[in-house]
Amino acid sequence: MNGFILCPDWPAHARVRAAQTLRFGGVSRGAFASLNVGTHVGDDPDAVAENRARVRHTLDLPSEPLWLTQMHGIDVADAHARPDTCTDADSDRSPAADAIVTRLAGKVCVIQTADCLPVLLAHQDGTCVAAAHAGWRGLCAGVLEATVQALGEPAERLIAWLGPAIGPDAFEVGDEVRAAFLAHDTRAASAFVSNARGRWQADLYLLARQRLLAMGLEQIHGGGLCTAADSGRFFSHRRDGASGRMATLIWLDP
Repeated sequence: MNGFILCPDWPAHARVRAAQTLRFGGVSRGAFASLNVGTHVGDDPDAVAENRARVRHTLDLPSEPLWLTQMHGIDVADAHARPDTCTDADSDRSPAADAIVTRLAGKVCVIQTADCLPVLLAHQDGTCVAAAHAGWRGLCAGVLEATVQALGEPAERLIAWLGPAIGPDAFEVGDEVRAAFLAHDTRAASAFVSNARGRWQADLYLLARQRLLAMGLEQIHGGGLCTAADSGRFFSHRRDGASGRMATLIWLDP
């Protein structure tokens, strides 16, 4: 597979296909160089279209990915209700959602990130899959719980993969973020380490693992790839300000 794609390392069923794009291998320039897949960040639309076409070609995708309008919330879209031609430029057809699920072969679920945590879910038997955009707001509000509920399967029958996100050494937050997580579960305190500035270094990977484990989902893979620390491979909004977006994709083969 082409070098601008990262393959999740997890024991998913043979029907489950998944991939994570990196920042190189595309045609975008400047702050968006080079494989930016986001149409909403100020990049040249023609460059984004070419980048998305390269992803489709490289992965030999069965259909156009079902792009979402992400809102840092907990709404979950169902790919069954989505046309294959939908792009996030189609504001009347691209729902505001931060996760997407499917049981249908050939429907490509996708989310975009540039520091937020991408989470992929799959049933152990390969009957359904999902992708969730878990920035701290969505994670705190319950986007992972909402995604598992939308799949309609016992959490213990699912496996998860945590993709590249901003790591705890780079993710500094204030008291209000820590308080919001602790209001849900005091065990979240272990994911926050105080720093010399009187603020907190937050561990998104650990916070996501805690939420998944609390639901009974124990097969959790990935995590630990910091977007902010690796400018060669990953876009990072917090590191760079203006930034492209990477895609995390999952779909089912027939």
